[in-house]
Amino acid sequence: MPYIVVYLAGLLFGLGIMISGMANPAKVINFFDLAGSWDPSLIFVMGGALVTTFIGYRVVLARKRPWLAERFYLPSNNTIDTRLIAGAAIFGIGWGIAGFCPGGALPTLGTGRADVVLFVATMLAGILITRAALEARAKSATANAVSRDSR
Repeated sequence: MPYIVVYLAGLLFGLGIMISGMANPAKVINFFDLAGSWDPSLIFVMGGALVTTFIGYRVVLARKRPWLAERFYLPSNNTIDTRLIAGAAIFGIGWGIAGFCPGGALPTLGTGRADVVLFVATMLAGILITRAALEARAKSATANAVSRDSR
């Protein structure tokens, strides 16, 4: 049952991306082109998402537990740090350059367009490279700590 709900939520999200035109990178890029052919429609898509999320969180979190899980799994870290700010900046720059964000690119991947495939492939490569770099950094920090403690 949970997989059916996840599938239906993904299908609804993908349809929303397609219907709103957010699968078209030119529409997104035109939103950022304030001096040229500015297209404000992205504001309405984001506004609709914010209103839906605002209401949805209040309705869902008013329950004692979710329908399909034993408890709510909410983030416990609410720290605004350098990694968060850098990640948000990289996300925004990439979105402005490519016209895709991960949420819009994944449903559009089904079209088989080369630009979408390239975007998703490079996005996955970035995720894997970042994960490997963070793991190497953590291993190095652990090794340094052990080395200091053994002296």
